[in-house]
Amino acid sequence: MKMSIGQTIEIIYLDKAGKITQRKIEVLGIRNGRIRATCLTTGAPRVFLASSILSCQPVAENRYA
Repeated sequence: MKMSIGQTIEIIYLDKAGKITQRKIEVLGIRNGRIRATCLTTGAPRVFLASSILSCQPVAENRYA
């Protein structure tokens, strides 16, 4: 899947300790195999390695919220 700045996606990620997590993130920037994002679960800024993202999909917009 191609990611775009400003897009909200759900990822399954393998961290450097070998732990698999599932997160919803808002993409802030993409550069040199790194995705700078805000984790929507914690509200914290994060950087994810594109090579460690096991799966990703766009989050459907809720038009009735």
